[in-house]
Amino acid sequence: MLSQIGIPGVIILLIICIVAFGAKNLPDIGRSVGESLKEFKGAFNDERKAVDQESNQKEGQ
Repeated sequence: MLSQIGIPGVIILLIICIVAFGAKNLPDIGRSVGESLKEFKGAFNDERKAVDQESNQKEGQ
């Protein structure tokens, strides 16, 4: 779905975001989204490592 947007669609989305949130708020919003994704990725990787360690322990028994 997102691959069908193209350059004109991205430009339109940026214009809508600037109008809706204002140009001054966009960096703060982007920073917040980036930090949230970073935290989610870290938690996901920690959980995956825990599951891998648990499965390795079970295989070793």
